[in-house]
Amino acid sequence: MGNKKSRIAKTATEALTILWEEGFFKNSKMKDDIEKHLSKRGNNFSGPELGMALKRARKLTRRGKRGAYGYIQKHPFVAEEITSVAIKAKSHGK
Repeated sequence: MGNKKSRIAKTATEALTILWEEGFFKNSKMKDDIEKHLSKRGNNFSGPELGMALKRARKLTRRGKRGAYGYIQKHPFVAEEITSVAIKAKSHGK
């Protein structure tokens, strides 16, 4: 898992967010690929739980036909998004 601190996902939604932040969804991924990757990280969510999280993931776009969907990011994760929000919040506090 490289030099990044590995974060522990307790829900399927949280796990998908972490994968998105790490760039996992730069290329389209099938549900099976996502399940295998999460399993290597120690996350073993039920099929319906992961399916619902994928369906609700606002950062991902679903492509393909029923039973053969691929999931790809709508936009890449940018760390500055978090810091710019924090800076704006600080400046309003003055």
